[in-house]
Amino acid sequence: MPNKVGITETILRDAHQSLLATRMRTEDMLPVAPRLDGVGYWSLETWGGATFDACLRYLNECPWERLRQLRAAMPNTPFQMLLRGQNVVGYRNYPDDIVQAFVARAAANGIDIFRIFDAMNDIRNMKTAIDAALKAGKIVEGAVCYTISPVHSVDYFLGVAEQLAELGVQIICLKDMGGLLAPYVASELVTKLKSRIPLPLHLHSHCTAGLAPMSYMTAIEAGADIVDTALSPLSQGTSQPATEAFVAALKGSSRDTGLSLPLLCEIAEHFYRVREKYAEFESPVNTQIKADILDSQIPGGMLSNLVAQLRQQNAEDKLDAVLMEMPNVRKDLGYPPLVTPTSQICGSQAALNVMTGKRYSVVAMETRNYVMGL
Repeated sequence: MPNKVGITETILRDAHQSLLATRMRTEDMLPVAPRLDGVGYWSLETWGGATFDACLRYLNECPWERLRQLRAAMPNTPFQMLLRGQNVVGYRNYPDDIVQAFVARAAANGIDIFRIFDAMNDIRNMKTAIDAALKAGKIVEGAVCYTISPVHSVDYFLGVAEQLAELGVQIICLKDMGGLLAPYVASELVTKLKSRIPLPLHLHSHCTAGLAPMSYMTAIEAGADIVDTALSPLSQGTSQPATEAFVAALKGSSRDTGLSLPLLCEIAEHFYRVREKYAEFESPVNTQIKADILDSQIPGGMLSNLVAQLRQQNAEDKLDAVLMEMPNVRKDLGYPPLVTPTSQICGSQAALNVMTGKRYSVVAMETRNYVMGL
């Protein structure tokens, strides 16, 4: 019989990064921490991604102190973070010793599972971080960034996963940051990954195009072991599918999560109140199903921040034009998967192309560095 499906809860990281521009404060997490710790999640995503940047840039918080406080409040649940390989939690590549020291300190402060990815699926940019996390005795998820383009195929993704397995990762993560993964492709990819690589498979997606719940179910039926979900107050839209929905959908089946629906509903009440506090960072764009995301391919976590940045410049009306320009810039840059930092590079350049009225009349330094292979 298949094992139960593990649930990684994203409400403390990717969910608010996707819907509230990463603005949730630690003070809104701690009151409900003991109840989250009692759920029995496979893991809680608590750190990494844009949270490090946002704590320092917008919230006047210490990201390390957040991690320590959450760890003290939730001693029983494995903590997971998202690490951008050689980019760590920044937007450029850092020297090996910085990567190694950061991973060592993150492990010492409470991270149990490191999900490590590279925006280009370049294994060379992941190796130092993977080795450092393994040296710290932690679990490593090697992430394959999923995208759609004329140069990406199922065989390509299988090849990346096999290279990650050779580096010694304990879990393969299929990271669909744009919510582009369609149900039957998910089934094919998971089936082939499971048949060729004897490692657990963790699926991450976003509901931006409305596909993720269906793709999760076909992936689970094909043998996916763990899925990322978000409690209902911060689910759907550019975030993940709702945790409660999947607990209910799988209840009584051979893949039953074993989690308590009443407890999840009780915790959700807290986050419904929390969401009201961050209304200024909400945008209809982040809560609608937008099939045109299959063209622009902007990942969930970036869309809320892009809207916030355009709003600051009184240019929110330019959003549709920027989204239309994104695929053109991506094609010009050789079809990189769009995830930090390549999504920001393409997005910033698209915004410059639209705002200046002349494509590439202004070329961002990040775009130059990317093209030069830096």
